[in-house]
Amino acid sequence: MGKRVVVTGGGGFIGAYLVKRLVHDGWDVAVVDTMVRGDASRFAEVADQVELHTCDVRDQAALEKAFVGAEVVMHLAAVNGTQNFYTQPEMVLEVGMLGALAVANAGRVADVPDLVFASTAEVYQTPAVIPTPETIPLMLPDSLNPRYSYGGGKIVSELIAFNYGREHYRQVQVFRPHNVFGPNMGWKHVEPQFIMRALAAKDAHPEGKAPFDIQGDGTETRSFCYVDDVVQGILTMYEKGGHREIYHIGSDEEVSIRDLASRIGDIVGVDLDIRPGASAPGGTPRRCADISKMRSLGWSPVTSLDEGLRRTVDWYTEHRDDTPANELM
Repeated sequence: MGKRVVVTGGGGFIGAYLVKRLVHDGWDVAVVDTMVRGDASRFAEVADQVELHTCDVRDQAALEKAFVGAEVVMHLAAVNGTQNFYTQPEMVLEVGMLGALAVANAGRVADVPDLVFASTAEVYQTPAVIPTPETIPLMLPDSLNPRYSYGGGKIVSELIAFNYGREHYRQVQVFRPHNVFGPNMGWKHVEPQFIMRALAAKDAHPEGKAPFDIQGDGTETRSFCYVDDVVQGILTMYEKGGHREIYHIGSDEEVSIRDLASRIGDIVGVDLDIRPGASAPGGTPRRCADISKMRSLGWSPVTSLDEGLRRTVDWYTEHRDDTPANELM
């Protein structure tokens, strides 16, 4: 049996891909997840090789039991999804901050040597430098806007990871993922929403242009990274990265939202008439990761945006009539 790893949020999008990879690599894997937003079917192919703890990441006593014997805890549990930030900020904040505190405390009690925390590119909001390195100041511009519940909670989580247990861990690392996408990522992110709307547009307008409304004028940019590459990045960071270090895991290819919609339309096979609209409050005009630090460890993404989108469109096309496992997905 390999070394023991506990993945909180293992039923989530990135978490489930990480769980499958860890099992494949020979780890003894345990998952902590309430499945309130996760879905155990995401790692069904390895479920018989996974120890599942269906408990709340805020429950320190339950975590202490799950963490016994672990070499590393990889803490990915969170309430993600942009729509949830606006509609469920209380839950986003509570799971984010109290979960981080419970994980750090439980790891100390269980004598876990290593701790990996998932953060987010949202900690920058509107970064002053593009591509953005790990060293620029974090920003929370408006505490009245629920959009920042996720990024704000992650800033506190980073403080907890690095400072609350600084004398108790052999290695603590934080990674900030940038716009991760892929099959079965949920339904409340821009990629699946664009895909589902493009599929509906194709049905409604089999010939000619199909109207397609977007938020903003379409010039807003992001850098999208395919989930398999992100998982490899996490493992590379853990193996080769340093103690008390932060790493960006993402792509440095900056793509406009208009271009993203157009690419999805091309893959679906519909000619989209992309129509700008009002911007969502709290949005940011540009986001692109500087991944030089990860490149220095020998990692960079290998899946092209078009190939990743093809795989993602194929999955959502096949599953377009599915009912989400829970309301937060």
